[in-house]
Amino acid sequence: MLPSRDIGRLLEIMARLRTPDTGCPWDLKQTFETIAPYTIEEAYEVADAIAREDLAGLKDELGDLLLQVVFHARMAEEDGHFAFSDVVLAITEKLIRRHPHVFGDARGLSPEDVKSLWENIKADERKQKPERAQSILDGVPLALPALTRAEKIQKRAARTGFDWPDVEGVIDKIREEISELQAATTPHEKTEEFGDLLFSLVNYARRANIDAEAALRGATSKFERRFHGVEHRAKQAGTALEQTPLHVLENYWQDAKRDPS
Repeated sequence: MLPSRDIGRLLEIMARLRTPDTGCPWDLKQTFETIAPYTIEEAYEVADAIAREDLAGLKDELGDLLLQVVFHARMAEEDGHFAFSDVVLAITEKLIRRHPHVFGDARGLSPEDVKSLWENIKADERKQKPERAQSILDGVPLALPALTRAEKIQKRAARTGFDWPDVEGVIDKIREEISELQAATTPHEKTEEFGDLLFSLVNYARRANIDAEAALRGATSKFERRFHGVEHRAKQAGTALEQTPLHVLENYWQDAKRDPS
């Protein structure tokens, strides 16, 4: 079987891989549950390629992510639930429904108007599924990164008016949570209060239009870059990090902070 740019060929390959007796033993063994972690991993690898501005890598990672969609669809088709074509139909219907300013009569909307319209349409869709959405908070995936999920939950609640009137209220809440964390004594209390503090910090990020997930990734990358500088300076000095006094490491750190590279 030869490679192809036609999505049909990819579907044929997946069908072959999942064919009993003649297919791939590993692929045949998989289920929705066992494949789900790979789906999440591939989505992160797409995001990583974008962050690194690696467009050649992005092409490959998008292919890997597409494979996950095809894999899940194939398993669903085998069980008689739906096929890949149904997935395509569902997303095209959704895109048309959620873009009345493109495919309907709503015209002349600003980007802010479009965002508001999108959220209103999604809210209407949830109302039409009472058996699945009893709360405005329902439907936010548990598998999302914790910071992202916290922000989405907060945005949902805020749409009902359950929100601080201004950012100062959020800052006061952060101070309150810091005090409660400092007062915590047991491991359980410390964990709970630390979670409350993180949730409040995400609330501040939301009100300040800061992407909490991106901000933390940026801070982590900055720490990595500076720590590499500390390692480099210790190596130049001919000493191992473990044998370098803390005050010297602090000097290396400050030097790394001033290094524009």
